[in-house]
Amino acid sequence: MTKVAELYGISTQRKSDWPSIAKGQRCPFLNRKYLKTRKSRPDLTIGTCSVSYGADPQPVVICPFRLLERSQIFIDCIHLLSLHEPGNELRIISELTVPGGSIDYCLISVRDGKPVDFVGIELQTLDTTGTVWPERQRFLAGQNIKIKAEDAASTRPFGMNWKMTAKTILVQLHHKVGTFEHLSKRLVLVMQDCLLAYMRRQFAFGHIKGVHDCDPVHFHAYQLQRGEGVCRLQLSQRFSTDQNGIAQSLGLQATPHVELSALLQQIEGKLPESTLLTVGGATPPVPTTKDVTEDDAE
Repeated sequence: MTKVAELYGISTQRKSDWPSIAKGQRCPFLNRKYLKTRKSRPDLTIGTCSVSYGADPQPVVICPFRLLERSQIFIDCIHLLSLHEPGNELRIISELTVPGGSIDYCLISVRDGKPVDFVGIELQTLDTTGTVWPERQRFLAGQNIKIKAEDAASTRPFGMNWKMTAKTILVQLHHKVGTFEHLSKRLVLVMQDCLLAYMRRQFAFGHIKGVHDCDPVHFHAYQLQRGEGVCRLQLSQRFSTDQNGIAQSLGLQATPHVELSALLQQIEGKLPESTLLTVGGATPPVPTTKDVTEDDAE
């Protein structure tokens, strides 16, 4: 069974004003218009946060911004700021450039306008094969919303690209973690627990056990719990390792080092556009490196 589980941050099992929701196209996790669009219609957003797939009762998250709910993923990384002290501000920036690519977010401890410590945070959700668009349109048609008949005509189900998603993120992680290990900083990979379970089955993870704050790379896996028409993220698993641990899983080698002063200078330059992390939550800036279009092929 393949169905849209959440649209514009709202569970499809919940009775809601779907005509207004579809018209507003608002992402509650970014507090702005939803970003992901169709390549042929850049003015029209997709809005699908998670999908029901197979017999698993837990929806599968397909939009990385869905992981920003309540800023919980940032709060769950505060303990990795080893130099953070009471009184320091906690700020969030996007797109820290490192050898091997860029990091989606950084959680930063700031005192007197200067970065004291930081944690890199990468978001990874499942890529799909095919498109969820026909399912989205069929759902809206069921809510008495007028749609184009051809939009809902396709009966070809979409799939989950487990293998490519897992392999790609592990290779990228190996390239990036060398920098953090060299600098004695932490990099956190945030994902859903079903993706982590797949990675454990398909790659050599037997040597990675437990969690140690001193390790340079940390895995934070979240459940998307469904109940009473509402889906909610909950941290379910944590473990950590180093660059060698990732290398053993993939059989790769790399030493992408950069000096700490260069990263701190980059972070300081981004502080004016950063978001203050508060108890009530925060709306992080958007990494422009995230793919925000969907192929239109049915």
